[in-house]
Amino acid sequence: MPANEITRRYAEAQRIASEAGAMALAYFRRWDRLTIETKGHQDFVSEADKNVELAVRAALAKAFPDDGIVGEEAAPDPGSSGYTWVIDPIDGTTNFINGIPQWCVILACVRAGRTEIGVIHDPVHDEMHHARRGGGAFCNDRPIRCATGKSLRDGSIGVGFSGRTPSDAIKRLVNAVIDEGGVFWRNGSGGLSLAYVASGRILGYLEEHMNAWDYLAGHLIVAEAGGKVEPVDADVSIARGGRVVLGAADCWDDIVKLADCAYG
Repeated sequence: MPANEITRRYAEAQRIASEAGAMALAYFRRWDRLTIETKGHQDFVSEADKNVELAVRAALAKAFPDDGIVGEEAAPDPGSSGYTWVIDPIDGTTNFINGIPQWCVILACVRAGRTEIGVIHDPVHDEMHHARRGGGAFCNDRPIRCATGKSLRDGSIGVGFSGRTPSDAIKRLVNAVIDEGGVFWRNGSGGLSLAYVASGRILGYLEEHMNAWDYLAGHLIVAEAGGKVEPVDADVSIARGGRVVLGAADCWDDIVKLADCAYG
């Protein structure tokens, strides 16, 4: 594929994520006055989610009118260029609507079953984690790497859980982490957790099922930061989501054992 097609989309993804983050942050500053709807058990959507996604969609459609768009809150647009944007306007909505500053804006760009671009923007802390395939991973302008030289006893393992899956697996996972001398960590934003793996803050992340808009961007960023990831087909992920297991290379064998113990 022409390199300039990816280069232009990479730059635009960061710009659009920054603008979307500023918009979301303005809503967050009045979180206690937001209009909230319930989609399911522990699954919420706010006026901020809807309006930020509309703004991201409009910006992408203006910049790349032939690209497809898949988002959490609105119907997909298949596009015709072969590129598909996978977006989550606010990942960590439960945190967002309760005034907890652990949420992010996520954009991924997919082509031919591979994630080519990933952006995870945390406007509260002014951190944008981003990567393009083969180009390394960054937080703002600083190159980042997954943790090195550490065992499970030397850091925390991020764990995720949602109402889409039975609770038995997360119970087994937490017990297994503790039995291995580790510490489990959950912040309520899977996307932000993946960014933290890429920047070496936590050792790995495991979740039995995530939606594509929550993890495709972070999956690429972790891989570009030198981490290990279970392989995924981006198109399959868009269709039905999937299991997410990734982490620092030095801990990889132990992280996979945790996943196998919990998920079978």
